[in-house]
Amino acid sequence: MRQKKVAGIFASLMLAAGVLAGCNSSTSGGGDKDADKGGDIKIGANLELSGGVASYGQSIKEGIDLALEEINKEGVNGKKLKLIPFDNKSEAPEAINGATKLTSQDKVVAIIGAATSGNTKAQIEIAQSNKVPLLTPTGTADDITFKGGKLNDYVFRTCFIDPFQGTVAANFAVNELKAKTAAIFIDSASDYSKGLAASFKELFTKEGGKIVKEEAYVAKDTDFNAQLTNIKGAKPDFVFIPGYYEEVGLIVKQARELGITAPMMGADGWDSPKLIELAGKEALNNTFITNHYSSGDSDPKVQEFVKAFKAKYKDKSPDAFNALGYDSAYFIADAIKRAGSSDSEKIKKALAETDSLDLVTGKMKLDDKHNPIKSAVILEYVNGEQKFKTKVNP
Repeated sequence: MRQKKVAGIFASLMLAAGVLAGCNSSTSGGGDKDADKGGDIKIGANLELSGGVASYGQSIKEGIDLALEEINKEGVNGKKLKLIPFDNKSEAPEAINGATKLTSQDKVVAIIGAATSGNTKAQIEIAQSNKVPLLTPTGTADDITFKGGKLNDYVFRTCFIDPFQGTVAANFAVNELKAKTAAIFIDSASDYSKGLAASFKELFTKEGGKIVKEEAYVAKDTDFNAQLTNIKGAKPDFVFIPGYYEEVGLIVKQARELGITAPMMGADGWDSPKLIELAGKEALNNTFITNHYSSGDSDPKVQEFVKAFKAKYKDKSPDAFNALGYDSAYFIADAIKRAGSSDSEKIKKALAETDSLDLVTGKMKLDDKHNPIKSAVILEYVNGEQKFKTKVNP
């Protein structure tokens, strides 16, 4: 998910504070030392509960809350899991504050979050220094868990990574939509957007397709007519827009108003109810997204989750962020159970050893870079509703 620009000096100071906090922590790992004495096991949630991408964080927390209700009916190793939430306000400096507080003050055994790649990366040094597992439900940038040839051994994710989504989109455009030409419209300040575009372009051209136009915008832009006019002039068969719902909703709306009728596609960053409000139902027809899950999937485990979610949240249909939040709670609970302890070091080891854990978004198996190997789905917007199109295996 999205990387936010931050003030360098402020972020550096906050990061230093986090590292110092880590240096003062126990060398045997983080965790709630009171949990082994009979108390609750504390799990942190460092999420975007307000700010620019609050829709993501709020949905993740809804999923976590439902999962913990279910898990705590029996408990884990005789204890309850207690969520300690922190609102990072959709900003990296606040994500740093949250990680510092959760590890050093609240003594959580693990942290779920953030929703976006940038806010997840802001926590990595703190998680590593304090030896507390950090699990992002939806941070898809490929360098979160592994960077510069080095594994961030306390960092994990529940979602698949950006390159997989980009290649799935390219395959769909070529094989299902029979597209020969494509335009790409990216957020030039977002690693998420640029990474998806790169993987899409690589496979699309490898399969014989031609990129006829590449355009860019910057987060918070609201007028996209100039770029869209250029795209219209190139007459692409297909338009790939790997961005976030705030801008994508306006882009789709303005594209249709300009007379661009070609199919458009994005990835999980589109997945928010706000997208429909911004774009309008009719404009979204003939658009598609790659995603982690679909409530329309007939898999019994998916349908059990949908039923439970609707019962708790007044018939609201769960989106992928709800599902990934839910799965993240179960992912950590399973690791704690297998570890037989609330010690963060043992939980980290159990997370890394996860193999064939059956979750709503797929059967979880981690590779050696802590990335899940699991299926993706393609969804189509039809009159303002997401419709399950197909499932794609890795």
